[in-house]
Amino acid sequence: MAAKEPKVAIVHDWLVGGGAEKVVAAISELYPDAPIYTSYCTDEWRRNLAPARIITGYPQHWPFSTLRKFLPVLRQHWFSHLDLSEYDLVISSSGNGEAKGIRVRDGATHVCYCHTPTHFYWRNYNQYIEQPGFGVFNPLARLGLKLLVGPLRRWDLRASQGPDYYIANSNHIKADIKKYYDRDAVVIHPPVDVARFANTQNHARVGFVVVGRQQPYKRIDLAVAACSQLNLPLTVVGRGPEHNRLVAMAGPNVRFDDNADLPAVVDHLQHAQAFIFPTLDDFGITPVEAMAAGTPVIAYKAGGALDYVKPGVTGEFFGEQTVESLSAALQKFSAADYKAATISKEAESFSVDSFKTKFKQYITTISK
Repeated sequence: MAAKEPKVAIVHDWLVGGGAEKVVAAISELYPDAPIYTSYCTDEWRRNLAPARIITGYPQHWPFSTLRKFLPVLRQHWFSHLDLSEYDLVISSSGNGEAKGIRVRDGATHVCYCHTPTHFYWRNYNQYIEQPGFGVFNPLARLGLKLLVGPLRRWDLRASQGPDYYIANSNHIKADIKKYYDRDAVVIHPPVDVARFANTQNHARVGFVVVGRQQPYKRIDLAVAACSQLNLPLTVVGRGPEHNRLVAMAGPNVRFDDNADLPAVVDHLQHAQAFIFPTLDDFGITPVEAMAAGTPVIAYKAGGALDYVKPGVTGEFFGEQTVESLSAALQKFSAADYKAATISKEAESFSVDSFKTKFKQYITTISK
C-alpha cells in the first residue's frame, strides 16, 4: 500500500520581490497544492503564485508599506499564532522577517529555508543604526531599533529553535545560523534563472558593469570610484538613495542606466567584460546571472560570493572593501584569461531545476 502523501504548507515572511520570493516560487512548484501563508503580498506576486493559494495576515491591510516594516512585533504575533495543525510538513522561508516563528503540531515537521538570521538584530545591527534605510523616517527607525533590539533578539532566538531542520542559502549563512542560533544547517543554493541570461550570440564585450539597488551597504561607490580613477568604462545599472551621490562622484567614463528593465539588464551583463560585486551579500543572485551570461565576476572576498567565484575560472576576488583593493584587482584583470563557455557551465549548477532536485532530495532524506 502506497504511503500517504504529507499535507504541506509554505510560509514566507512577505511576498514583495527578490531572490527570497524566487525560492518560494520554486518550492511552490514542487508542492502545487500547498497554500502559501505570508504577512503581505503584492498584486504581482499574488498573480505569479496563483491567488487562491495565498493566505495573508492583517499586515496586508495596513495602508503604508513603511508601516509594515516598522511593526515586527505585530508580525511576530501573527506568525506565531497561525493555525497550521492540519499540515504534516511546513516549509518556512525566512530571512529578515518572522516566518520561522510559526508553530506546528506534534508529529509534524518544520523545515526552515533560512536566507539569513535577521540582519538588523545580529550581524548588521551597527550598520542599520548608522543607515536604517528609511529615508526621512531614519531617526524614528533608529530610535525604535535601539529601544526594541533586546526583546526582538530574544524573540528571534526563541523562534530560531522551532524548526526541526535548517537549510541555508550559502555557506556564509550556514556559519551565521550556527553563530547566532546555534543550529546546524545544510546548504542548498537558491534558484537562478540561468537560461534567461545565456549569451548564445557571443556578444562583443566592452567595459565593466555593476547592477543593484543603490543602497550604502551595496558599496557601489567603490566600483564608481575605482573605475573613475583608472579611467575604465563602467555601466552602473539601477537606482536607490545613493544615486545622486554616485552620479556626482563619477568620472566621464562612467554611465548610468537607472531605468533598465529585465531585458536591458540581460543585455548589460552579456556585453560586459566583467561584473563588479563589491558588497558582502548573503548569497548574491545577480553575480550568478552574470556568470550565466559568460561574464566573470570581480567580487569582494566574503559572503555568498565564496560559493561561486573561483579565481581564474569564474572571476577574481579583492580582499578589502576599499577603492585601493578593488583598483588593484581591476588592473590585474584580463578578460582574455576567461572562457565564457566555462563560466556559463559553472552557473548551471545554480539553475532552478538544480535547486528543485536538491530540495526534493533533502526532504525525502529527512522524511525516511
